[in-house]
Amino acid sequence: MVSSVPYALSIDFGGDRFPVSGPRPRLSWKPPAEVPPGAGYDVEILIGDGVREVARTREHRWVAWPVRPLRSGEQARWRVRTGTSPWSEWHAFEAGLFDEDWTARWISPAEVGDTEPGARPAQILRGSFTVPEGVTRARLYATALGVYEAFVNGERAGTAELTPGSTSYDRTLYAQASDVTAAVRPGANTIEIVLSDGWFRGQVGAFREPADWGPRLGARLELHLAFADGSTRVAGTDEHWTGGPGRITRADLMAGQTTDFLAPRGPERPVLLDAVTAPPIGWSPGPPVRRVERRPPVSVTQLPTGAWIADFGQNASGWVTLTDLGPAGTRTVLDYGEHLDPAGDLTTSHLDAARPGEPPVPFVQRDEVVSSGAPGEVFEPRHTVHGCRYARLERGGVPLDPAGIVMQVVHTDLRPTGTFACGDEDLNRLHEAAGWSFRGNAVDVPTDCPHRERLGWTGDYQVFAPTAVRLYDVAGFTRKWLRSVRDDQLPDGRIANFSPDGHRIKEHPDVLFAMMTGSSGWGDAIALVPWLLYETYGDREALAENWDAMVRWVEWALATARTSRHPSRVERSAEPLPHEEFLWDGSFHWGEWIEPKARAEDGSLIDPVQADPAGWFTADKGEVGTAYLARSTATLAATAQVLGRTEDAARYTELADRVKDAWRTEFLDDSGRTAADTQASYVRALHFGLVPGDLRTAAAARLVELVREAGTHLGTGLLSTADLLPVLADHGHAGVAYEVLFQRTYPSWLGMLDRGATTIWEDWDGVDADGTAHASLNHYSKGAVVRFLHTHTLGLRQAEGSVAWESFVVAPVPHALITWARGTFDGPQGLIAVEWHVEGEELLIILDVPPGSRATVVFPGGEEVTAGEGRFADRRKL
Repeated sequence: MVSSVPYALSIDFGGDRFPVSGPRPRLSWKPPAEVPPGAGYDVEILIGDGVREVARTREHRWVAWPVRPLRSGEQARWRVRTGTSPWSEWHAFEAGLFDEDWTARWISPAEVGDTEPGARPAQILRGSFTVPEGVTRARLYATALGVYEAFVNGERAGTAELTPGSTSYDRTLYAQASDVTAAVRPGANTIEIVLSDGWFRGQVGAFREPADWGPRLGARLELHLAFADGSTRVAGTDEHWTGGPGRITRADLMAGQTTDFLAPRGPERPVLLDAVTAPPIGWSPGPPVRRVERRPPVSVTQLPTGAWIADFGQNASGWVTLTDLGPAGTRTVLDYGEHLDPAGDLTTSHLDAARPGEPPVPFVQRDEVVSSGAPGEVFEPRHTVHGCRYARLERGGVPLDPAGIVMQVVHTDLRPTGTFACGDEDLNRLHEAAGWSFRGNAVDVPTDCPHRERLGWTGDYQVFAPTAVRLYDVAGFTRKWLRSVRDDQLPDGRIANFSPDGHRIKEHPDVLFAMMTGSSGWGDAIALVPWLLYETYGDREALAENWDAMVRWVEWALATARTSRHPSRVERSAEPLPHEEFLWDGSFHWGEWIEPKARAEDGSLIDPVQADPAGWFTADKGEVGTAYLARSTATLAATAQVLGRTEDAARYTELADRVKDAWRTEFLDDSGRTAADTQASYVRALHFGLVPGDLRTAAAARLVELVREAGTHLGTGLLSTADLLPVLADHGHAGVAYEVLFQRTYPSWLGMLDRGATTIWEDWDGVDADGTAHASLNHYSKGAVVRFLHTHTLGLRQAEGSVAWESFVVAPVPHALITWARGTFDGPQGLIAVEWHVEGEELLIILDVPPGSRATVVFPGGEEVTAGEGRFADRRKL
C-alpha cells in the first residue's frame, strides 16, 4: 500500500533496541504518494523535554542534521510532512555517550599465567553500586577490547551479540547502549562484565595466529541513572571493581567455548586501571549481530560410537544451545562442521589449512560443557561462533534428549530489501542458497567463510557487493567495514587484503604477506564499493569519507605502473614502450583467482597454485591489473565530479583514458581478441567498457566461442564470474547465458545444489562425485550470480546514470523454462514490485512504481513504454 505521509524514517546510525547516534545524525525517509515536483518537507525535531525545532528541506535522503548538535545521552524525536500531507509518525533515537564525556576508567583483569590464544578463559569483571528509590531511566554504555557481555543484577543488557564488534582496534572502537531500567532496583546492585579475547587478541585466519591488536583485554562501562526528582547519577568502571576467571574456562571465536558449571569462581583480584591504549569511542553506523533464528535439527542420529549427529538442514553461522546437559559432572563435547563422511560422521579435514612444506593445521570448532545438574541449566556459547550445518555431540554414554538441541543462527541483523521467485524451482533454490551464504558471512563484517578463515577479504566483497545491495540494506554495514579498510591502509597507499586486519600488515611491511598486498580487484574495493553505495543509496558522504583513501590507492597503483615492469616486458624491450607507463603489471596481483581447475588424466583436479607456486606468483597478470586501474581511476574521476572537485575530475578522467588506451594497445588486437583470450578477459573487458564499440560484437562472439569450447560451461574466476551472464545477455547471447546457468555438470551452480549444497561453495567441485568435500562449502562470492536473476530474469535494474533508484528499467529476459517471475526491491524511493507472466505468445508485465520515481519498461521485442508513479500493466507479443 502506498503511504500518504512520509514513512520509513531513519538515521544513519545503528543500535540494539533503539538507534544510537553521534552528535549530528543524518535523516532519511521515503516520500509519500503524489508529492508535487520540487515540493519541500517540514522536519519537526524535539530534543529532550523542551527543545522544539522546525527545519525545511527539499531532500529526503541523508538530510544533514538541521539544528544544534546533540549532547551525550540526549533523547530526540522527529517527524516529517510535506506541504500537503499530514505529519509522519514520530521516529525516536538517542545520542550516545560521546568520547569526551566518558568518566569511567578503563579496567583490565589481572590475569595470571601465560595461556595460549584459543585456550584462555573468559574473565568476569564485577562492580557494585547502591541506588535510592525513584529511578526513572537507566542507560548502560559499554565497550571493550575483546568480546563482552554486560549484566545488571544477573539480567543481560541488550540483545546484541559479539559486542563491541570487529573493527581495526588501533583506530576505531564502538560502544553499545542498553536500556536497563527494569533491571535496576533500590538498594544494592551488581554489574558484571564477561570478557573474552574475541577479535582483539584471539585466533585469526586459517592458520589461527593470534590477533595483534594488543596484549591485554580491557573494558569500559558507565551506568547513567535518572530519578523522578530530576537528579542524575553515574556509576562506572573504576578502582573498586574486581576481576577473575569464571565458569567459561575457554573462549575463542574460532576454536570454541568451554563452560564448566561445576568450576568454582576464580580468586577475585583488583582490576588494573588504564592499562590499555584504546582509540576514541564512537557509535557504529551498522546494525548489530543478533540471534536471528532458532533452528531445531531436522534429524538427530546416533552413531555406532555412541555420538550423535544433529543435522540442522542448513549451512549457517551460529551456535548450538543445549537445554539437556545431563546429570552433574556430565561433559558434553560439541564439534561443528558442514559435511559428513560416507559413514555419516562429521568430517572437517577439507577445512584444514596448509602451507607448502609445512604440516597442516587441523580445523576444529569445539564447544564443551560440564553440567552441574541444576534444574533449568542452559548452555549457550555466546563467546564464540561457528560456521556449520552439523553438530557432533558426545557425552560418554549419558542419554541425550534431541528436543534439547537448537541451533541459534547468528549474524548481522540485516533488513531484507529484495525478493525473487520464478517458475524454475532450481533457480529459486540457488537464490536461497546465495542469500544464506551471504548472511552466514555477514558477522559484523563481510567475511569469506564463517569457519576456516572468517576474514573480510576485500576482493570477495568487492565482487558480491552489487548483489548484496539488491538483497539487503547494507548501507550501514558496508560503511562500517569501509572504516576498517581505511584504518588498515598501508602508509604507501596500498589496501590490505582483508579488513579488519588483525595481523596489522601496515605495521609489518617486511613480512611475506605484505608483499602479497596491494592486488588489483582486492584493493580496488576502496574505490568501487563507496561508488556503489552512492549509486544505490544516494549517499554522497560514502564518497566523501573515503575520498582520501581512494586517492592514495589509485595514486599508488599509477605510480607502481609507472615505475615497475613485468619481467616479460623487460625481456621484450629494455626500454619501456610509451604506453607501458600505464600498464599495472610489475607488482603482485591475485589475478582472476580460482578459475575452474583442469583435470589430470586420472580425473583429479589440478590446482595451479599448489602445482607451481613460483610460476603462479610470477605470472604476468597485467591484463587484470591494468583493467582495474582503468576502472578505479574512472571511478575516482566520477567521485570527484560528485564532490565538486572539478580539477581532480578532469585529471583523473584523462588518466583513466590513458590507462584504457594502454590496455587496448597491450591486450587487445584489431579483431577484438584479447591477448589472454580467456573467458574472464572478455567478460572484464566488455563489462569495464575497455573494448571499443566497433569491436564489442566480435569480442562477445569470441567469448561465446570459448564458452562453447568449454562444453558451454563457465571458465571464469572470482573477479569475473558475477559478470559473465549479464555480459552475454547484454551482447545478444541471452540463450548462451541461460545454458551456462542451467548447467549441472562441473563447473556449475546447479551442480552444487545437486550434491546437497545449501550455501555456495568455494570450489566448483566442493563435494566431488565420491562425496568427499574440498575447501569451504560456504564461500559467498560465486553466489553473486543471483544478481542476474534480479537484473535479467526479473528484469529490474537501475537506469544508467541514476542515483538512489530515482529511475529504473524493467526489461525481462525470459527463457523457455521460465514462464513467470516476480520480485521486489525496497529501495530509497520505496517499494518497487515487478511481476511478469508468459501467456501464450504474449508477455504480461505488472509493475508498481514508487513515488518520485520513473520507469522504462522494455519488452523482449524492443518496445519501450514509460511508467510513472503507481501501477503499470501491459502485455505485448514475445
